[in-house]
Amino acid sequence: MIIGVPKEIKNNENRVGLTPAGAAEFRKAGHTVYVQSTAGEGSGFSDAEYEQAGATLLPTIGDVYAQAEMIVKVKEPIAEEYPLIKEGQLLFTYFHFASSEELTHAMIERKATCLAYETVERQDRSLPLLVPMSEVAGRMAPQEGAKYLEKPLKGRGILLGGVPGVRPAHVLILGGGVVGTNAAKVAAGFGAQVTIMDISLNRLRELDDIMPKNVVTEYSNEYNIRTAIKTADLIIGAVLIPGAKAPHLITRDMLKDMKPGTVLVDVAVDQGGCIETCKPTTHENPTFIIDDVVHYCVANMPGAVPYTSTLALTNATLPYAIKLANLGWREACLRDEALRLGLNVVNGEVVYKGVAEAWNLPMTNVNKVLQPAHV
Repeated sequence: MIIGVPKEIKNNENRVGLTPAGAAEFRKAGHTVYVQSTAGEGSGFSDAEYEQAGATLLPTIGDVYAQAEMIVKVKEPIAEEYPLIKEGQLLFTYFHFASSEELTHAMIERKATCLAYETVERQDRSLPLLVPMSEVAGRMAPQEGAKYLEKPLKGRGILLGGVPGVRPAHVLILGGGVVGTNAAKVAAGFGAQVTIMDISLNRLRELDDIMPKNVVTEYSNEYNIRTAIKTADLIIGAVLIPGAKAPHLITRDMLKDMKPGTVLVDVAVDQGGCIETCKPTTHENPTFIIDDVVHYCVANMPGAVPYTSTLALTNATLPYAIKLANLGWREACLRDEALRLGLNVVNGEVVYKGVAEAWNLPMTNVNKVLQPAHV
């Protein structure tokens, strides 16, 4: 198969879809790899390293899309890329369709085969291609929150860990999954007083067992959230419903109950956000203020630490990408249920329930598009 790795063009997105080591593995399996010139520079990988790994460099993003049968990238295509996508071309990347109606319709119109990292799901309900970036974003959330709590950045002027004789900040984390767990570890390491909320009592029991004493758990419901936000200094939204919009656990009217300078970090913003007033921001302009509450809503947080993120992402995606290349996407998805669940849009048809429901679109059974006669 011919693999294409374009340079990411989303605002301040420095990650790349494949490391030189990943390119070498594709080549070892007998595949051709085209990488756009300078695609890896933001992550610390030079063109020379890709060439040494057996990849061929192409000068433009258009050249990569024109040659490739499978595009391997990090973030969803943006408007400038839509015309480059060929009918039937396999795109293997993060899509988060439920947060963008425009992207959904664009991929339907291009009749691409869209296999989304974030909905590849194992039988145990784990999301192997979302986990590494969730780990990165989760660990970054308290780091960014601590920064924006500083007074010059319009925060409360409170040090996350406090000092002897001065209480630490109160960090409220909504969601006890991968993002929430990693956020709690870092916030607790800073010395903050941390509360994690979740609707799964089993998960809360697990967290209660493994977390340090400055982390407490609480069942998530509207009453408890409304109570907790009154004393929280930093609130981290870490809620995920695979492939679907995140629910709004914090609504517009709740901001009036927060202290001025409270910081909100909505890690779920690329899936619609779990805080109603959050809208996607960029690393260039990461925050905005509503009712004296600082909102940090960068949709590609791991893009700020691209070296770590790219290595972590390729470690997770490469085995699946090699399987797609070796078998072709249909056969790979027939054999691997986790990959099959990654299919979101195929040949102009929506095949993932969360996407169909988000935009009130008809849904085609995925087994129908896996039949060769459907081509």
